[in-house]
Amino acid sequence: MNSIFNDPGFWHRLQFGFTIVYHYLFPQLTMGLALFIVYWKWRALRTGDEKYNQAVRFWAKIFGLNFAVGVVTGIPMEFQFGTNWADFSKYAGGVVGQTLAMEGMFAFFLESAFVGALIWGEKRLGPRGHFAAALAVALGSWLSGYFILVTNSFMQYPVGYQIEANGSLGIASMSAYLLNPWAFVQFAHNQLAAVVTASFVVAAIGAFYALRGLHPVQARLYLGAGTLVGLIASLLVAFPTGDQQAKMVGNHQPITLAAMEGKFEGGPMAGVTLIGQPNVAAQRLDNPIEVPGALSFLAYGHFGSFVHGLNDFPKDQWPDNLELLYYSFHIMITLGTLFIALMGFATLLNWRGKLESSRLLLWVLMLAFPYPYIANTLGWMTAELGRQPWLIYGLFHTRDGYSKVVSDGDAIFTLIGFTGLYFVIGLLFLGLTGREIAEGPEEETTAVVDQREAVLV
Repeated sequence: MNSIFNDPGFWHRLQFGFTIVYHYLFPQLTMGLALFIVYWKWRALRTGDEKYNQAVRFWAKIFGLNFAVGVVTGIPMEFQFGTNWADFSKYAGGVVGQTLAMEGMFAFFLESAFVGALIWGEKRLGPRGHFAAALAVALGSWLSGYFILVTNSFMQYPVGYQIEANGSLGIASMSAYLLNPWAFVQFAHNQLAAVVTASFVVAAIGAFYALRGLHPVQARLYLGAGTLVGLIASLLVAFPTGDQQAKMVGNHQPITLAAMEGKFEGGPMAGVTLIGQPNVAAQRLDNPIEVPGALSFLAYGHFGSFVHGLNDFPKDQWPDNLELLYYSFHIMITLGTLFIALMGFATLLNWRGKLESSRLLLWVLMLAFPYPYIANTLGWMTAELGRQPWLIYGLFHTRDGYSKVVSDGDAIFTLIGFTGLYFVIGLLFLGLTGREIAEGPEEETTAVVDQREAVLV
């Protein structure tokens, strides 16, 4: 009997999807948290206020735990290119291997070389040396993100390549490859989303301490910085970076855009769907509520622009899971809108000096921190599901990329192994992180500042 579960490609995709989703839970926090650490260290140098150094010491430990688990969970993905995706590596390794190597040699080594100095080297390095270590860690984490996103951007919008004599891909222009316009837009959008995650985590810890009456100066600092930065980053994720990402998809992957919105029939004045359920069998969107013309404007800049529907393209070029793609995209958008509303309201209350006395909002902030992780995961699901049925858009099909010599049983066995191993790693991580949060930052020695001064101090 034919079934998706009998397709070895499905198990390879599921295994890589599981390992990369789990892995990215950790780098998204470190990339966002790096900016907070740099800012607080800079403020400590400028003002001499010890509360900023206390914040750096506390969050450097959280950063270190996330970095360590990110390394452990990232290494298996490199091996999967050879074990599970050998045909893809053979075809495109001459291109994507360049940036994967750069990420390891330049960005990862820079970050890993200084993360220990950031956590344990403050006294030996001195204030300026410690600030330099924080800068190096932040630069390494963001540079690592850029190299990885250049690799992914090539798979979404291949540029700078040539076809070698043996049929594989090679680099024709390193500058075109590294400066892929898709990578610039994706990098800005992705990094700001990482800042949103870090902002929610910082605000959540501040809310936790405020609710328990612990570490009042640090709690106020975390709440002020987390909510304001979270508001700014959430707005920037939506516009201009999200807007530009939508335009890139519309211009270069029109099938993906149609699938994301459940558009089966094309036309001008295409609307953005607020609510609706994709009915692939009937090729329609059930119970739709739309904003007329909004999709035409967002994708192409004019309300009357023509937006292609799925039926304008052969079915074998459609993404292979339209329902999951559609819901991933729309839930992500919904969460992003709620982030703006929540952080905007919290910032307003903080500016008015009423945030710490609003226990209901503190509870909401404390419990909201998982949702940016969910939104980031859904965003990547939208990007990767939308690219299907291609591994490299327009060049190389997903069905041609997996290792044919690896059986269903082999793939399922290793997936089970990863699931068990990552469960144990997750428990260890939560235990260690919980211990650091329970211990909290060092006891404050500075006076309590006025609440109106705590918007970003």
